[in-house]
Amino acid sequence: MNILLKAATIVDQNNKKFHLKKRDIFIKNGIIDEIAPKIDVSSKVKTIESKGLHVSAGWFDSSVSFGEPGFEERETISNGLHTAAKNGFTDVVLNPNTYPVPDSSAAIVFLKNAAQSSATRLHPLGTLTADSKGIDLAELYDMQGAGAVGFYDFKHPVKNANLLKIALQYAQNFDGLVHSFPLDTQIAGKGVVNEGEVSTRIGLKGIPALAEELQIARDLFILEYTGGKLHIPTISTANAVKLIAEGKKKGLNVSCSVAWHNLYFTDETLSDFNTDFKVLPPLRTKKDTKALIEGVKKGTIDYVTSDHTPLNIELKQVEFDNAAYGSLGFESAFGIAQQLFDLETTIALLTKGRERYGVATPSIAEGTEANLTLFEPNSSYMFKKEHITSSSKNSMFLNTAMKGSVLGVICNGQVII
Repeated sequence: MNILLKAATIVDQNNKKFHLKKRDIFIKNGIIDEIAPKIDVSSKVKTIESKGLHVSAGWFDSSVSFGEPGFEERETISNGLHTAAKNGFTDVVLNPNTYPVPDSSAAIVFLKNAAQSSATRLHPLGTLTADSKGIDLAELYDMQGAGAVGFYDFKHPVKNANLLKIALQYAQNFDGLVHSFPLDTQIAGKGVVNEGEVSTRIGLKGIPALAEELQIARDLFILEYTGGKLHIPTISTANAVKLIAEGKKKGLNVSCSVAWHNLYFTDETLSDFNTDFKVLPPLRTKKDTKALIEGVKKGTIDYVTSDHTPLNIELKQVEFDNAAYGSLGFESAFGIAQQLFDLETTIALLTKGRERYGVATPSIAEGTEANLTLFEPNSSYMFKKEHITSSSKNSMFLNTAMKGSVLGVICNGQVII
């Protein structure tokens, strides 16, 4: 299919020639054929134009969950990737949050094959340990050979320090990326929200910030000893930012991420016991969100993720203590990001992170494959259920004001608008 984007403002800080310039972009058979102030083509070409049309390199998300296999009622791979595309994401890293979990090369091949026909490309994580039980390492080398971009027992901390040590040492042989979820379960106990004034007031058991920070400190000491590549997903506290900054100053090969909702909401939202706000790590205090935003701006926090986690209604419409952790994030990511950062910073955050996972970084240039996100940054609306494309509807952002809207993507030879 041949496509013409008319008068699109290009947002690409890596390309000074076109950055913030309004250009026509002609895409021929999936390749950017021409970029010019004005392009005239035949009437048979599909033309996309709208007031305020902007285009950037396709967006990337480092922490996404669906459901298939095993939990298709939450989300299938097909609809999950369609939802990603509708909301601007052309590459996503899929968490091993399924049943059974992907702890073998065959499981990774299944996931890759299930996503072949989608516009958005799927990059699966394999589990770090067999069956995510934290006892024996999974088939890390074989899974990476099959297409796994890293290893992670999703939301399960590596309790055995020696196991993490061995994993980091072993994965160096093939440049593998080890994930370690930052939670000391003994300190966290039976907590379900941030431990503090709010948890005391509303009578819910708390997870101290210390539970996150102790685990991070331990992991960084192990990384300093072993070498290797470590990623700490979805941090949530001010001291976590400090610890990781200190680790980076030492030259450790460590990266980390934060979820958009941990930048935007605090534990004050929990007063009405809405289980959509039950996430792990929990929503923290205003002091924490301020430190996290500063960590993003300084680059201590490497990237921001939607931490998109679809959950069917039976897992959320129960007592708060019994509800599952997680919220949708695809549909609200752009609208929330623009309330926290300016447009250029927002797009930089939405497009960074691929290199950590060995995924090719797209560019907007003639002769390159079209991997583009189309959006309008200046619109505003109230986020409602009708804006949710996911099969599940568990979004903490319902009835939240959004700034900017996503039109869709052009990627993998497809147009999703």
